[in-house]
Amino acid sequence: MELTQLEPQLIWKNFAALNAVPRPSKKEEKVIAFIKNFGENLGLETTVDEVGNVIIKKPATSGMEDRKSIILQSHLDMVHQKNSDVNFDFATQGIQMEVDGDWVKAKGTTLGADNGLGVAAIMSILESNDIPHPALEALFTIDEETGMTGAMGLKPGQLQGELLLNLDTEEDDEIDIGCAGGIDVTASQNYPLQTANGQTVKIEVKGLQGGHSGMDIHKGFGNSNIILGRLLYTGISGQNLQLISIDGGGLRNAIPREANAVISVRNEAEFMEKAIELKNAILEEFAAVEKDLHINIETFSTADQAISEEDSRKIILALKSAHNGVYRMSPDVADLVETSNNVARVELKEGGLKILNLSRSSVESTKYAVAEQLKSVFELAGMKVEFSGSYPGWKPKPGSEIVKLMERIYEKDFGAKPAVVACHAGLECGIIGANYPQMEMVSFGPTIRGAHSPEERANIPSAQKFWKFLKEILKEIPKK
Repeated sequence: MELTQLEPQLIWKNFAALNAVPRPSKKEEKVIAFIKNFGENLGLETTVDEVGNVIIKKPATSGMEDRKSIILQSHLDMVHQKNSDVNFDFATQGIQMEVDGDWVKAKGTTLGADNGLGVAAIMSILESNDIPHPALEALFTIDEETGMTGAMGLKPGQLQGELLLNLDTEEDDEIDIGCAGGIDVTASQNYPLQTANGQTVKIEVKGLQGGHSGMDIHKGFGNSNIILGRLLYTGISGQNLQLISIDGGGLRNAIPREANAVISVRNEAEFMEKAIELKNAILEEFAAVEKDLHINIETFSTADQAISEEDSRKIILALKSAHNGVYRMSPDVADLVETSNNVARVELKEGGLKILNLSRSSVESTKYAVAEQLKSVFELAGMKVEFSGSYPGWKPKPGSEIVKLMERIYEKDFGAKPAVVACHAGLECGIIGANYPQMEMVSFGPTIRGAHSPEERANIPSAQKFWKFLKEILKEIPKK
């Protein structure tokens, strides 16, 4: 079945049009122009602010002029991840999609349903002629996935809406009323090179499922950088190991799926024996959750330039010590991860090292606690450490008027109570709320699985449910 034949046709048509436009984070020029043209072609007031956010205004439908005004908000950018054997350029190509039963997915890349389905739903409301709604402001932000610079650049006074509906969550039975803040922790150093003095060995970790470094951090998925660090650790006691290169992971907000290292070891036989023993133990550890995990350990006859044994030892000890995964569960909200860290990217190339982390927390003090712990580990290893990209969390307000309205509509339409939750992910609501403290906000969306990985897929029946829910909410918005 063709994507545009799916129901609701308006949403899938707009999603297909959106996904034909390249839109990786920090390279959104084409999608900004696409959305700007979309609004202008509808004859609606359309502006692009100085950072690239697009705002489109639509008057209330007849009879709805006295209702509270609404902001519909989603982000234009998408995570660009692909399988290593897929030839794809996110900067120039549109996403290749297919229907697989009840799911829409991409061919070897991220799908962009996060947050493209939210964008497509807003586009569908804007172009509709028969959906009742109050006065609307559609806010399309940029760069949510790699810094939230669009939300951060949104100035006070740009928006007049009283209620904000963020369409960027991934479980259709949840109403989100809070989220985690985050901070980037980057360790770096440059090391002098010397002649490698042992047998060259390559270690490759691949086939992990990856996922969202906030929403999936508690699920026990493998982190390729951490697994690689464990394997390297077997070589620092007696095997005289030198690091030649490391290439692991990618974006900060994605649990890394692949990593490899090229090393030089003097006692190759002893290293291979220990590494293969550990490899088998790791495969057994992850057998239930990472069925496609592969670890390859091979020797080469070529030599290369490497960093010293002492510098290599410091890097490996730091990787072994850096906290990864859940740091603390919330004592206030059941089953909510409060604080975590993702060791997202490790790169050693020609003596230059970078280790990229994303620390998240719904509590500001523990966000800095885990970040400072990482800083301590990396500085003990002689690295330089930088904090950047800090953004606040979003404090829940469970009794707000919009939450009560949505709970009532959900129970009426779907015969069950929704879960009113806070999530361990970075939503733009916290940042927007800092400039608009009186604005009531809530987040919801259709069911999406595997976000931030090539396994990303969107549930078709859930998109239908989400569309019905959104239309009912707009129709029932209370009077001013």
